[in-house]
Amino acid sequence: MLKKHEWDQRYAQNELPWDTGRPTCVLMQLFAAWPAFSGKILEVGCGTGTNSVWMAKQGHQVTGMDISSGAMAAARQRAEEQGADCTFVEADFLASELEPEQFALLFDRGCFHSMNEEQRSQFARQVASCLERGGLWFSLMGNSDQLSEGHGPPRLTAAQICASVEPFFEILSLESFLIDSKKPEPPRFWKCLMRVRK
Repeated sequence: MLKKHEWDQRYAQNELPWDTGRPTCVLMQLFAAWPAFSGKILEVGCGTGTNSVWMAKQGHQVTGMDISSGAMAAARQRAEEQGADCTFVEADFLASELEPEQFALLFDRGCFHSMNEEQRSQFARQVASCLERGGLWFSLMGNSDQLSEGHGPPRLTAAQICASVEPFFEILSLESFLIDSKKPEPPRFWKCLMRVRK
């Protein structure tokens, strides 16, 4: 997992192949299928705030969190330009002391998959702690079924995902898909929807 200064450097150099400037399609599809959703939302690793701002503009109470100062500056500017009422917090999610059971939904696009096995278990435990009873976690993760040469997102097997999350979450769905990307050939990801065990 990259350190804060490494993330700051990537944002300073605009080395952001995942940042399309548009809300993630599968997140939009989730809300379209779930029109009655209400409750607080936390996006971990919100980057430049595209998804947080979009969710806020749908009328949700959203907090975006990222470890990078550059990401937070860009996210706050995006929210201001689009007139979105979002809260942004610069913090390391794994080291944060969050109020328990305060969110109905946690979303992460590519945070969970960037960690080692121990960190993934810690991440899942932290997510479970900050979700209310029946709360949901929607995570997008690189899929190891796609073989590729060179650089790309970290990739997990379905077995690795299950091993880390199942002590804390019931997996409602785990599906393979091609994620929105700036690349000509979009990377294959997992979309995983989970409900906290409480």
